[in-house]
Amino acid sequence: MKQTLWITSVFAALLLSGCGQTAPTLNSTSGGKNNFTDATEITGDTVTVNESGAEGSLGNSSADGFRSVYFAFDDYSISGAMQSKISADASRAAQTSGKIKIEGNCDEFGTDEYNYALGLKRAKAVKDALRAEGVDTARMVMVSYGESNPVCSSPTDSCYARNRRVDLRLAR
Repeated sequence: MKQTLWITSVFAALLLSGCGQTAPTLNSTSGGKNNFTDATEITGDTVTVNESGAEGSLGNSSADGFRSVYFAFDDYSISGAMQSKISADASRAAQTSGKIKIEGNCDEFGTDEYNYALGLKRAKAVKDALRAEGVDTARMVMVSYGESNPVCSSPTDSCYARNRRVDLRLAR
């Protein structure tokens, strides 16, 4: 009986001590968008990402005659530069009869859950763009690999840009 009372008292003390902490102030006038008042607090924990990398030569990791579509950092909209690849992929889809697998990928920044969601949004953006070009949506399947399927692992801006992509291939 004493042991049960003692254990109950310990749990009650732990529960009450967790409630005693005050929540941080989140007003927008005290520190900007993310409530950081001093940017030097995170110096050394960040890297610089060149968001213009989607405009350069990033290669192609798609298969079966399709072209990879690249995205800017933390974005799932298809840029004007990538529209020609969408048109080429739609033309290639018209030459095939099988299902097309659309694979969304991300760089290593963000949580696993966030990157899987972002990869899926990128895959859906490409699917919608292909549908607008006349490809039957019943022929397309989407999958998100998040950050788990990188084509490059160097800590460089160009490498990060290569991993922010959607690959297309025929489903087997």
